[in-house]
Amino acid sequence: MPRVLITDGLSAAGLQILRDTPGIEPVVKDGLTPEQVREALADVDGIIVRSATKLTPAILEGQKRVKVIVRAGVGVDNIDLPAATREGIIVMNTPAGNTISTAEHALALMLALSRNIAPAAAAMKAGKWDRKKFTGTQLAGKTLGVVGLGRIGLAVARRAVVLEMNVVGYDPFFSAERAAEYGIELVRDVEELVPRVDYLTVHTPLTPETENLFDAARLSRMKKGVRIINCARGGIINEDALADAVESGHVGGAALDVFVEEPPAADHKLRKLDNVLLTPHLGASTDEAQESVGVEAAELITAYLIRNEIRAAVNTAPISGTEMSEMRLYLDLGYRLGRLLAQLGRSNPVRRARLQYRGDVAHKKTKLVTGAFAAGLLADAVEQVNLINAEMMAQERGIELVETTSSEAGDFATMVSATVESGDGACTSASGTLFGHEYVRLVRLDGFHLDSYLDGLMLVYRHRDVPGLIGYIGTTLGKHGVNIANMALGREKATPGGDSVAILNIDSAPSAEALAEIGKHPEVTGLQLVKLPPRGAALPGVMARPE
Repeated sequence: MPRVLITDGLSAAGLQILRDTPGIEPVVKDGLTPEQVREALADVDGIIVRSATKLTPAILEGQKRVKVIVRAGVGVDNIDLPAATREGIIVMNTPAGNTISTAEHALALMLALSRNIAPAAAAMKAGKWDRKKFTGTQLAGKTLGVVGLGRIGLAVARRAVVLEMNVVGYDPFFSAERAAEYGIELVRDVEELVPRVDYLTVHTPLTPETENLFDAARLSRMKKGVRIINCARGGIINEDALADAVESGHVGGAALDVFVEEPPAADHKLRKLDNVLLTPHLGASTDEAQESVGVEAAELITAYLIRNEIRAAVNTAPISGTEMSEMRLYLDLGYRLGRLLAQLGRSNPVRRARLQYRGDVAHKKTKLVTGAFAAGLLADAVEQVNLINAEMMAQERGIELVETTSSEAGDFATMVSATVESGDGACTSASGTLFGHEYVRLVRLDGFHLDSYLDGLMLVYRHRDVPGLIGYIGTTLGKHGVNIANMALGREKATPGGDSVAILNIDSAPSAEALAEIGKHPEVTGLQLVKLPPRGAALPGVMARPE
């Protein structure tokens, strides 16, 4: 009989589901040490955790019996995903359970800032009565900037519209048409939003792209008196820069529920500022949210252990080991094409992605390759996107995914071609193929034929095909200490002088100065640094361990 370990407490409704499911034996053990967790996992088939239990590589290594981990919540920071994947353990989360509670908390903080609720309440308890000191401002008629229109960001935006706020949203993977349906004005760049808003709330994952998204420079370009809310992840808004901006009076107030270090240090500067409201990561701390994520967690783990059904997984794809072995390179190719096109077309929101499968790949499970492509396309915008949820995430952002297949091989035995279309009609396309049993290659970029490695750092530059340009770029990169590992050139026509594109696979990222120097050349018409996974890097989703 499958046994499920619960270490952090679970809602009564969730626990009852486990008890009522025939064939499941729940094992409740609270307050375990890391070593005790490791020992307990040896005798169970699955575990449900919240945030207190840390599933580290030391705990997960060598676990032969445990098959599934379910996080009763969204974030899986307390679970080492590579270690779980390495051991063949499926990791799932409960992405929908705390959406409303977190959105409401963000709005509560916004209202509290507007009406000086916390300091006024503190003054009343101290025996004071000072109405003028705590005069506030109403939300109606003000402009709210929402950065990130996922489940929570969209829930905040929809409620703000009801409060008669003007809502301006930024999400590179949300269509303007979809945003308009909710009364949201969509902008294409964070910078368009920055100088306009009276309030700012962020709802993005914490990634290298979003870390310090609002630093001192960006905060300085915001309206004087702007109020800032963060219920997403600590570090999206630079805490030191925010404290300085509040102290100077440029930022009128801030409310944070999340921090880079939790709990923040006792002497943290933000703790000492009067017009800063801090809460101890309470976004999902409601009775309703805890019951919802508990029920969802129990349903997920029983569905897998009883029916082998995989939902809301963050590190696995529902295919067998044999299928994964056959599909590995195809999935890798799809994922890398998605990552490539996401970066080449970053300035415009994607509205549609068309994928064409020709030759051998047309006889494979192309739906999985499309999922891998979507996962790559959304990798920098959506937290924990993978082969399972990528297509759904794309659809929620108004991105249409269209597949066509043809058994005719054409120039290559197998070919995957992808074209992304933005709302303004602009298109960017790329095609790739497999080379041997180990490599994926880029063989077409827009209308240009070439042959490039599809991994690591790629410097893509568009230019006019004239003598001396390649030497200039090579010399410039060399001067700045950047080594070129490979070069691929595609030109519009066989004769020199026309439009061309080149891709340099390089060993290190060029400095801003190096890129600026290359970009100044009169024959260079476009320049983009693309970052792809190293060759052979694992996909974000892998197969479940077979019985």
